Amino acid sequence: MQTLDESIILLDTPADWQQAYPLIAQLRHHLSEESYMEHMQAMTEQGYHLFGLMVKKELVSLAGGLILHNFYNGRYFMLYDLVTSATHRSAGYGERLLSFVERWAEAHGCQRIELTSGLERSEAHRFYEEKMGYLRTSYVFRRTF
Repeated sequence: MQTLDESIILLDTPADWQQAYPLIAQLRHHLSEESYMEHMQAMTEQGYHLFGLMVKKELVSLAGGLILHNFYNGRYFMLYDLVTSATHRSAGYGERLLSFVERWAEAHGCQRIELTSGLERSEAHRFYEEKMGYLRTSYVFRRTF
C-alpha cells in the first residue's frame, strides 16, 4: 500500500539522472558517473524510461526500461533495471514500483513485461517468481566481441 509520503516519478532530466546515480550504482557497479550519464543520454534517445519511488523526498527504488516490439512478444516493456536501496530492502518498495511499471506498460499498449537477470542473482529470482508472479521462460545467450 502506497502511503502519502510516497510518490513515483519519471526521472527524465540530466539533474534527475544524477540524483539517481548512487542508487543505480548499487546495481550497475561497473558504471562511473560519467559513463552512466553518457548511457542515460543514449538510452533515453532510444525511448528508455527511468522511474523512481520517492519516500519522504528520498529516492529509494528505481526501475528502467523501454517499450519494444518483436514477433514473439508483440509490444512489450523490457525492464533493464530494478533496484531498491540496500538500506530500504524488504519494505515492499520494489514490489510497489514494479507494480506501477506494469500498470504503466499496460496503459501504453504493452502486452507483457520481460526482463533478464544474472544467473547468480537468486534473491532477485525469488522476488520475481514468488512475490511478483513472473515465469522463467528462457535463457539468454551472449557472445562478446
